[in-house]
Amino acid sequence: MKASPDTRWDEALSLISEKVSPEAYNTWFAPLVFDAYDENTKTLSLQVPNMFVYEYLEGNYVDLLTQALHQTFGRGIKLRYRVAEKKSKEPPKDDQPKEEELDSQLNPKQTFRTFIEGDSNKLPRAIGLNIAEHPNSTKFNPMFIYGPSGCGKTHLINAIGNRAKELYPKKRILYISARLFTLQFSNARLQNKPNDFINFYQTIDMLIVDDVQEWLTAVKTQDTFFHIFNHLFRNGKRIILASDRPPVELKGMSERLLTRFSCGLIAELEKPNLQLCKDILDSIIHREGLNIDDDVVDFIAKTANGSVRDLQGVIASLQSYSIVYNCNIDMQLAERVLKRSVKVDNRPLTTDDILDIVCRHYGVSLTDVKGRSRKREFVTARQVAIYLAQKHTKMPASRIGKLIGGRDHSTVIHSCEQVENRLKTEKSFGDELASIERAFKLKKA
Repeated sequence: MKASPDTRWDEALSLISEKVSPEAYNTWFAPLVFDAYDENTKTLSLQVPNMFVYEYLEGNYVDLLTQALHQTFGRGIKLRYRVAEKKSKEPPKDDQPKEEELDSQLNPKQTFRTFIEGDSNKLPRAIGLNIAEHPNSTKFNPMFIYGPSGCGKTHLINAIGNRAKELYPKKRILYISARLFTLQFSNARLQNKPNDFINFYQTIDMLIVDDVQEWLTAVKTQDTFFHIFNHLFRNGKRIILASDRPPVELKGMSERLLTRFSCGLIAELEKPNLQLCKDILDSIIHREGLNIDDDVVDFIAKTANGSVRDLQGVIASLQSYSIVYNCNIDMQLAERVLKRSVKVDNRPLTTDDILDIVCRHYGVSLTDVKGRSRKREFVTARQVAIYLAQKHTKMPASRIGKLIGGRDHSTVIHSCEQVENRLKTEKSFGDELASIERAFKLKKA
């Protein structure tokens, strides 16, 4: 006598449990519920708890499922999924439960009012404001903002969230760092509650994730965020991402996730120029009610390396010193504070500076380094120049490649990896690079 369809499904589950880990089985297969089986069409219907489980099964276990069903139901079987609907008795209108309050985790001080506009941030700021005021539009979704440390990325993405929250208080808006997202996901897995974690993030109307470069080695986190991203994107929800580099330079990130990052707007946030630094300083000084002479402001702007974070830190330190020692904020105090809190560079290194010093150190010409020769001494000088340019200029890899012989970003990344590998194993090579970097300081002195 042929076993009933639900018994055969249990047999299929038993076969599957032998091929996967207990953790994988409990997470992806145990929640599946036998729904129905049509003998005429050979169609098996299964109930899944949510769309994420369906997408994960289809993306990772479809072959295993098919093989198990062939053994228990026979060949030619078709599989159909149905997402479970939560059934609950609707209470009277007066007793309707209120939607759970969500702490947005936004910094209330980081708003568009305090985000000073300049040439380096004009476009990202304008688009960010447009997104905040029209969150239901699908334009510029996702928004991927990148730039070096201290250029104002975190301030801008918080400003977008705060403005949207101000205009649309019922929207579920959440700011989170990539590192905290990973920790939450790890805890959910340890507690065997990954579906609860995923279900929560699928309720967000505007998800803002900072420092996504932190996920480069977090494969499982990438996989989970991919499915959350798809759900939010399909449902017209807003996704805003920030990183210290553009998607093309996120080596280690899965290709399918990079494709998602690049399907909307990619906006570069550059370090503020001298004028913007002065404007930012004037804004902070005015807000804090301080009295600082223009020549001191000019000195701070020129020596704080174009970092908004450094500018804020210097003013906070100056304020503290003036209160504790009951003194005016003058040039002498500014020089003292800057010397202790900021690495002062009178003139930033350029790629030309680096090439010049590297060529002299290795006794090769600029033509040799920029050329295509594979001679060992030329390759070493070329890779060292690229590595040091990446380290000291903070320029995008694509730009460095163009300046050093018209190479692409992948060559730059490969060169940096080669140098880093040698630094780990060759002490003499490390001493050699230290000698070159000492020459940088002499050149700038």
